[in-house]
Amino acid sequence: MNLEGINWDFNEAGNWPASIKLAAIVLVSVILMGAWVYYDTLGQLDDLKKVENKEASLKKTFENKQAKAVNLSAYKQQLNDMQKQFGAMLQQLPNKTQIADLLVDVSQAGLASGLEFSLFQPSGERLKDFYAEKPIRLTVVGSYHEFGEFVSNLAALPRIVTLHNVSLTPSDKSDRMTMDATAKTYRYLDENDK
Repeated sequence: MNLEGINWDFNEAGNWPASIKLAAIVLVSVILMGAWVYYDTLGQLDDLKKVENKEASLKKTFENKQAKAVNLSAYKQQLNDMQKQFGAMLQQLPNKTQIADLLVDVSQAGLASGLEFSLFQPSGERLKDFYAEKPIRLTVVGSYHEFGEFVSNLAALPRIVTLHNVSLTPSDKSDRMTMDATAKTYRYLDENDK
C-alpha cells in the first residue's frame, strides 16, 4: 500500500483506501470506548464497590439483629428473671429503720456463738451508687469453732452482712483467740437519700 498519494485531510477521509478507513474507525472506536470507560464506567465500578461493602456491612448488622430477634423471648424471660432476683436481693438489704435491728442481730449472733465482744463500733454510712454501706468494727474473743459458728450465724441472717479485713491473733488464754474484723451491712438508697 502506498501512503504517499493519500490526502490526509479529514474532509477527504471518504477518499481514503478501505484499510485506512477501517483502521481509522477502529482507532476512533478504541478512543471512544477508552473515554467512555474512563469517564463513566470506572466511577460506576467505584460506586459498585462501595455499595457492595455497605451491603456486606448491612447483612452482618441484619444477621446480628436477627439473631437477637430470634432470641428475644428468651432475653425477655432472662430480664424478667434478673429483675425478680434483683428484687429479692433488694429485700435482703435493710431500710433505714431496720439498721438498728440488724446491729442487734449481729451482736446477738456473736453472743449466741459464745464470743466476748471487746469492741462493737458502728461507723457512719458510706454512700455508693445505689446503696449505702454501714461498717461495724468488731473485736471479739473466742475459740476457733466459736468464730466459725459466728460467721455461720451471720450468713443465716435474713439481711446481707459481710466480713472484711479479718485477722486472728492468739489470746493470752491457750485456746482463745482475738478476731479483729469489719462487718458491713448494706441498705438500698431510696429517692430521698440520693
